[in-house]
Amino acid sequence: MPMGRPKAELVLSEAEQAQLSTMARSRSLPAALVSRARIVLAAAAGEASSDIAARMQVSRHTAGKWRRRFLEGRIGGLYDELRPGKPRSIDDERIAELINKTLHTKPANGASHWSVRSIAAETGISSTSVHRYYKLFGLQPHRTEAFKLSTDAFFIEKLRDVVGLYLNPPDKALVLCVDEKSQCQALERTQPMLPMGLGYVEGVTHDYKRHGTTTLFAALNVINGAVLAQCKPRHRHQEFLDFLRQIDRAVPAELDIHCIVDNYATHKHPRVKAWLAARPRWHLHFIPTYSSWLNQVERFFSLITDKAIRRGSFDSVKQLIKRIDHFVTHYNRDCQPFVWTATADSILAKLNRLCSRISGTGH
Repeated sequence: MPMGRPKAELVLSEAEQAQLSTMARSRSLPAALVSRARIVLAAAAGEASSDIAARMQVSRHTAGKWRRRFLEGRIGGLYDELRPGKPRSIDDERIAELINKTLHTKPANGASHWSVRSIAAETGISSTSVHRYYKLFGLQPHRTEAFKLSTDAFFIEKLRDVVGLYLNPPDKALVLCVDEKSQCQALERTQPMLPMGLGYVEGVTHDYKRHGTTTLFAALNVINGAVLAQCKPRHRHQEFLDFLRQIDRAVPAELDIHCIVDNYATHKHPRVKAWLAARPRWHLHFIPTYSSWLNQVERFFSLITDKAIRRGSFDSVKQLIKRIDHFVTHYNRDCQPFVWTATADSILAKLNRLCSRISGTGH
């Protein structure tokens, strides 16, 4: 004869059946919640609590508990109830004071920004709590992010022009990114460099002797990544014009030349304009002001600075030029183009987001 009180019938609606099935299959929900959903589904299918407990390796009490909790609170009853704990020691007003002081004030000692320790001392909140609230609200007063908005009246037109050349180069033409890297310094370290070894990095002295400068003119082929480079003592319009002549001799006569340059005054000199006007195959495309990131040759300048110039020691400008020429020669043997993927519309959308963020600061 069966013992115990009769159990209330557990019947699921279609929506509950679907939601519990999803929870039971989930790999992102807490394991305890997944297990409870499976217990309820099994109970709804008519399986006894003892059988559920044996199959799912839980106690019979646990299986019965979550069956009963579901009957009382349905799916909401499967979630853990809030448990009493230690009351908060920092109320909302103090948190608001911390955030407002961080955002809208500067330390009285003349520092440019608050640190975790300085704001903790100012507000009386522990450094650990300050760090936690900074992380929660996404505050990073120790960091800055550089930006520069172009003031070019024809920014959009120039942007679409240059990006169009990158994404869809014209037929029977060569697209070149041209610029000069001025003030390449021949710096000689005051003591010999210490070679890298196991457990320690290369050592260089912090001071140096200056032996003069050179200007690196470079033209980057957008199609194949090859670079035409030449070092000159200065960067006036005379040197720029001489470099254009070198490009003109190097490019086959049957190809047009689309040359992307920045707004440096040398590039707009009357003699340069006259030389270009006499050569119909040349087309100059100016990037917007304050937009050097749009000229791909800047990426090459970054590479040669990092890999050949910055960590070198040169006792003369001649030695520096020799190192630059050597790097360019080897670079062109295995060069690859810089793949440009950003469209003009995506760049404008990014700038729009930046402007919206700036306008939200009240400036």
